[in-house]
Amino acid sequence: MVIQKRRKSWKLPGHASTSTAQPNIHGKNSCYLADVQTFKEGSGVSLTEGVASSTGPREDDVDLQLYRLDGKIQRQRDNKLCRHNSRGCCVHCSPLEPWDENYLKEHNIRHMSFHAYLRKLTANGAFISLDELSCRIKPGCKEHPPWPRGICSKCQPGAVTLNRQVYRHVDNVMFEDAHIVEHFLAYWRATGHQRIGYLYGQYEIHPDVPLGIRARVAAIYEPAQRSGRDEVQLQPDERETLVEKLASMLGLRRVGWLFTDLLSDDVTKGTVRQIRGVDTHFLSAQECIMAGHLQNEHPNACRCASSGYFGSKFVTVCVTGDSNRQVHMEGYQVSGQCQALVRDGCLLPTKDAPELGYIRDSSDAQYVPDVYYKKALLYTKISESPSERVSGKALQTPRLAPRRITVLYYKLWEVYIYPP
Repeated sequence: MVIQKRRKSWKLPGHASTSTAQPNIHGKNSCYLADVQTFKEGSGVSLTEGVASSTGPREDDVDLQLYRLDGKIQRQRDNKLCRHNSRGCCVHCSPLEPWDENYLKEHNIRHMSFHAYLRKLTANGAFISLDELSCRIKPGCKEHPPWPRGICSKCQPGAVTLNRQVYRHVDNVMFEDAHIVEHFLAYWRATGHQRIGYLYGQYEIHPDVPLGIRARVAAIYEPAQRSGRDEVQLQPDERETLVEKLASMLGLRRVGWLFTDLLSDDVTKGTVRQIRGVDTHFLSAQECIMAGHLQNEHPNACRCASSGYFGSKFVTVCVTGDSNRQVHMEGYQVSGQCQALVRDGCLLPTKDAPELGYIRDSSDAQYVPDVYYKKALLYTKISESPSERVSGKALQTPRLAPRRITVLYYKLWEVYIYPP
């Protein structure tokens, strides 16, 4: 049974509309100095190489700083287990690798950082080349007529099995001042309509996550948009170019976007309803598509990628109600697989169930590869009949019906406002 739920739609600039809200920008004037270097593209790159080129994409300053770090997790001497002096080292106090699973689990870090993932791939001195997923037919095949009249194994994209991404490009989002968030929420408090804003700031090293990255937000810009109680539509923004130039002069860049999904519960107490959660959804399919579109517009320069870009640091922040009926912010990013499905026009939202997504069917205009997902089956009672017993191994289910899209995004470690 599918329950009718509120629908929230995100529409890109260029959508026809009769009214346009005035853009607004607010925040602190902050200046940052960036040491910019360039690196060339290559089929295989080692993280320890000092590669420089004037034609390759420019990596972010925070990436250049992380490349220079050792990345080891230092541990203190254990008085109970260590039998050596202060100058010695043993298995109980030796430094850990930044991707150590036990350390991440003890500190409630569900995903390793992207640079820790790179260190893990190159732990044995191997050269790596990262390639993004493609769901399109490879052009230039001359062995058959073009699609839909022909296709072969050389140009046909492979089937996609959706997996949870083990790393994340950004681990934390921090707002420099609470006033910029309060100013952003003032529109919803006055009208009850939802709102979208772009986050401007910088990326910096996160001290609490091994080789982690934190997005520091200094300002929120509200572009031209048409909003309502259950819907927000972005409109063509004439001031976007001016805002980008102004942000560049202040040493800021667009690091993410945020949106509200708030419904008042008790106006006198200032409480809001809890709309999102384990029983409903955290991000809808339409929001994942919007986040994937924005992440594709802001790719992450990486020296280990064959194309020069891999993934994105662009974050998504949702302002909604928590279990205590208070206004709460949660940070997300969609996976690289979701970015590819959005970029190639394969992922579609469902009509009445926001937690479900649908894969487009192949047509004469577009070939869509088969998309599978893994589902772990847990059984507490085993059937008495051997013929009815089912293994608990992960199954691969074909694309037959709308599926939950929780595998397409991952949650950031924390979103907080400084000072607390």
